[in-house]
Amino acid sequence: MIPRTGASWQQQLASAFNRVEELFDYLEIPQAQLPSACAASAGFPLRVPREFASRMEKGNPADPLLLQVLPRGEELIPHPRFTTDPLDEQQQSESSGLLQKYHGRMLFIATGTCAVHCRYCFRRHFPYTAAGTVRNQWTESMELLTRTPSIKEVILSGGDPLTLSDGRLSDLVRALDPISHVKRLRIHTRLPTLLPDRITGELIDLMNRGRMKPVLVLHINHPREISGNLPDALSALVNGGITLLNQSVLLRDVNNDPDTLCELSESMFSCGVLPYYLHMLDPVSGAQHFEVRENEAGKLIQDLRGRLPGYLVPRLARELPGADSKTILT
Repeated sequence: MIPRTGASWQQQLASAFNRVEELFDYLEIPQAQLPSACAASAGFPLRVPREFASRMEKGNPADPLLLQVLPRGEELIPHPRFTTDPLDEQQQSESSGLLQKYHGRMLFIATGTCAVHCRYCFRRHFPYTAAGTVRNQWTESMELLTRTPSIKEVILSGGDPLTLSDGRLSDLVRALDPISHVKRLRIHTRLPTLLPDRITGELIDLMNRGRMKPVLVLHINHPREISGNLPDALSALVNGGITLLNQSVLLRDVNNDPDTLCELSESMFSCGVLPYYLHMLDPVSGAQHFEVRENEAGKLIQDLRGRLPGYLVPRLARELPGADSKTILT
């Protein structure tokens, strides 16, 4: 059994902080930062689940979990290298919500909803409505996938696909299942980290219901995110036959030091999660203050190689528009 906090995950999602003033009061952050935070949240609203906020250190505006979600005045400073569509996804996206970046894989934007608004999100300016993420367009998506036999893997993305109900996810799995050339179903999600109660026996059952091999790719950036009920939830996924991988983003003042990254890899592996990628920041407008330079990132990875077994060292990667795969940096 997975321990529960009491409220359902849907209730926890609905009660998330969405006003900057309320988050400041809860975390006892100095009010001097409030005006710039409110200004930054006007263009990209604040959203933070209370469960995630409870792991932050009160009175500390530099807490690494808080920095990932806190609107800051730096977001409003234009930068010539940082754009609203850093990966050219808006031009490539199909009206059906499908996006093919790499051979053999199709990304399906299942929803535009996220449980948290990470300030470094590369899709913070993405036009989800125009990309076709509503249910009545799934038929068009399935028809396109059926006509593309080179696709071996479908990747559910968003937004966060686990913000969908079990019923909608089950419908999606059922629609994909007859497409025989699709062998794997990969789900990219941050929701289990934020709200471990999202992991239920019903969710594990529906992921295993079809013939596709399920893979869950998590997004954990800091070892302090692995707390509370999350280890039990991850163990339940592993015991349910779900392959667990993790993708982190390298973020200045959050995880750009070897001690933090080593602890993150060790903590994840103890829960059955393998480090997969450590992503260089995508140059999205509003996130320039998170950037870590490539030479610094290379030194971090070299340090990790000296401390960890190879399977616990994530691949340092950068995504470039139009490339036929992610670029692995050495």
